[in-house]
Order: sequence, then structure tokens, then C-alpha cells
Amino acid sequence: MEIIDLDDVDRGVMHALQVDGRASFSRVAEVLGVSDQRVARRYRRLRSTGMLRVVGVVDGRRLGYESWAIRLRCTPDAAVAIAEALGRRTDTFWVHLLSGGTEISAGTLQRTARERESLLLNKLARTDRVLSVTAHRTLSAFVGGRVGWPGLAVLTPGQVAHLEQSRLHPPRDEGARIELGPGDQVLLDELSRDGRAGHAALAAATGWSESTVRRRMEQLVAAGVLYFDTDVLPAVLGYRAEAQLWMSVPPADLDATGRALAGHEEVAFAGATTGPTNLTASIVCRDDAALYRYLTDRLGALPAIRHIETAPIIRTIKRAGAVLPL
Repeated sequence: MEIIDLDDVDRGVMHALQVDGRASFSRVAEVLGVSDQRVARRYRRLRSTGMLRVVGVVDGRRLGYESWAIRLRCTPDAAVAIAEALGRRTDTFWVHLLSGGTEISAGTLQRTARERESLLLNKLARTDRVLSVTAHRTLSAFVGGRVGWPGLAVLTPGQVAHLEQSRLHPPRDEGARIELGPGDQVLLDELSRDGRAGHAALAAATGWSESTVRRRMEQLVAAGVLYFDTDVLPAVLGYRAEAQLWMSVPPADLDATGRALAGHEEVAFAGATTGPTNLTASIVCRDDAALYRYLTDRLGALPAIRHIETAPIIRTIKRAGAVLPL
């Protein structure tokens, strides 16, 4: 991947698309005070170099899916191949290679108990190069997904509010489950590859009319099933130390501690899970010294954390979206 120097316009485009991944170039240009042609050029350059992707992401909770956090310990010669195999699955996301190349962490969405058992009991447990597997349900997310990583933030509150005016929002009441209709999966698969795919391209893929595509996307977003995530490599912004954390917190303090993590700019993801370590987080820092300061100062100041395990992320095989990036 080619790394290019970023200026204020590049960073503004990244943050704007985090606020609204489908925002028009003209809307972004209006907020940044530049021409829409300039915004379009910057976006295409960032995307063609692999530094930025906008992807459509399914909120599995709205469909009754189960979200699981998986951790595998593998033989050193097999970890990369197993991680890449996990990355090729359409039901996985955020596949990381950890701890010197002998561990893997990944998230997965399972629609049925049979799918879960197929992955955990058949695909992984019967592979002799997988030494151990732990899997815990992700019960709640404090940071990540709809709540984007604050490391991209460069726009003023006024600029963000201007972008949000035209963005569709999910309903406040997210209790009822949503059922997908015929053709929805094709639409969602296409958006997982490119969240900014045009209506004409989506119509060609689904066999629908452009007006039907537009209307169905709006319905899925408004129902909370679909949202758009900005996938940016932290290294291009100067963040070169990433780590996965597993923490144990008394249940009575779990929500408050998770919300406290949500206020830390170093936290790209934080979620409550089942299991002996019931709070997990992904950390992004400038360097090892910054990571050390975060662990000892900010994280150390949270009194409810009883135990913490840290594993450096040495390679990310798959990020957001349902497919590996090209």
C-alpha cells in the first residue's frame, strides 16, 4: 500500500465521511470550504491507495444475530493462514494477528446457533494447529461501529452538525427485530465492498431500479439495520502502536467503566462481553511510549478494573466490512 502525506483537506474528508459515509462530494466541499472537484480527487486518491474505505455494515442486533468475540492460540506456522481463512469469511470482521504471530482475535456475526456451532466446533476446534479457542458473546458496544474512532476528528462541532443534518439516523427505539426481504443480502454485500457505490451500480447488482435501491437503503438505515463505517489505517495518521485488551470488571461497575473508556481518544473499540474477562478494547496510540502512558495513567486510573491482559496487534488481516479489501 502506498502511503501519502496527508493535509488538512485529506483529514477533513476522512472525518466528514466518518460522520456521513454517503455524504455527497458537494456537501463535504461545502463544509470544508473547497471545491467538490477537489474533494472528489482527494477521496479517489485515498481510496485507490488503500488508505481509506467507506463500507456498509450490518447491525446484527437489529436482525437477531449473535455477535461473538473469538480468540485463538495457534502454532506459529499456521496463524497467518488461519487468520486469512477467517478473513475470507463473510461473517467475520476485525481479524487481528497478535502476540508475535501465535494468537488471533476476531469478531463474528452468527445468524443461527447452527452457524455458530459450525464455525466454533467444526471449522476451528477440529484444526490440529489451533491449540485453543475461546468465544464470548459481545453484549454491548461503548465505542466502535456507529460510534466512530475519535482519532479522525478534525472538524468543528458546527461542521459536524452541518453534515449530520442530511444524514439518516436509526430510530431511538431499537427493540423490535427487522426481517430482511428478497434481494436485501445482495445489496448489503455490495455495500460491504464499497459503501459509496452509486445507485446505478447497486441497481445492476440487485436487479432493482435505482429508485428502489435508494428507497430500500433509506429504509434499512432508518431501521437501524445498515450504517456506514469509515475504515482508515491508523498508521497513515501517525498511530503505530495498536493493542487488544481484555479486562475483568465487577458487574456493578461494568457499564460505568465502559462509558469511561468511551471518553478516551485512544480507544477504537470497547465492548462488554460474557466470560471471565468481561470488557474488551482495541487501543490505538502514537507509539509504544504513548501506549505505556495510556496503560499506566488513564487506564490505571479506573479503579474498577481488577485484571488486564494486553496483546500487541502486529497485523490486521481484515477490518470493517464483510469482505477482505481488494
